[in-house]
Amino acid sequence: MSSNQAFSMEEFMQSDGTLSQKNNEPVDETMCTAENSEEIVALEESTELEVQKAVVEELAADKAEMHERLISKDDQINRLIKELSDTKEELAKKNSEIYSIKSSLEKVKAKASALEGQVSSLLAREIDTQERNPNALALLDRDIDLPDRFPGETRDFVLEVIKEARDQAEEQGRIRKAQVLEGVLVANEPNGNLAQKRDFIVKLFNDNGNILNGPVLDELKKLGIAHKHGEEYLLPAEIIQRNY
Repeated sequence: MSSNQAFSMEEFMQSDGTLSQKNNEPVDETMCTAENSEEIVALEESTELEVQKAVVEELAADKAEMHERLISKDDQINRLIKELSDTKEELAKKNSEIYSIKSSLEKVKAKASALEGQVSSLLAREIDTQERNPNALALLDRDIDLPDRFPGETRDFVLEVIKEARDQAEEQGRIRKAQVLEGVLVANEPNGNLAQKRDFIVKLFNDNGNILNGPVLDELKKLGIAHKHGEEYLLPAEIIQRNY
């Protein structure tokens, strides 16, 4: 090709639009792929940005979720702390109540012990008085060879007899006799031991079906009460009538 001949690109193009070789010279493919490379780079950069954006958004969502969980856990912790505080306060109140009850119980026990001591002292004094002067507890002097089976037995028997006599005198219209006996009853209160012993023995028979079994006989022996007349066993009603 002379230097004066015009240059034509058609000489380098084949019918399929690709660059042709002339005189077996190599074609520079860099010029052909430059534009495609730029597009690939731009696409890669865009894809990387999208990935980064997605990662950032996912991390932000995870952070928000963790924050919500943390708030929820804080609420639970605060609620548990409040419940623990309330429980401790209630426990303190209960301990105070228990201490107060124990203190009151100790006072009651001390009072009961003191009363028991007073009763024992009075009973001992009464028994001692009866032993030294058996007639001191009776309305009238009596035979000291027949000692009371319990403190005040003679006195209570005499008062019962006087009461029965007063009631009979009132029924018969014997006014003066009834008035005199009433005066004796007013001035002399029974101690109640006789009535208590009688009620006890009645309950003992009732609880055992009015049968003289082992426990009943043991109790009668302790009380010094006979359950036989000669060789014959007495009925419960007869035992009560004979002794009370």
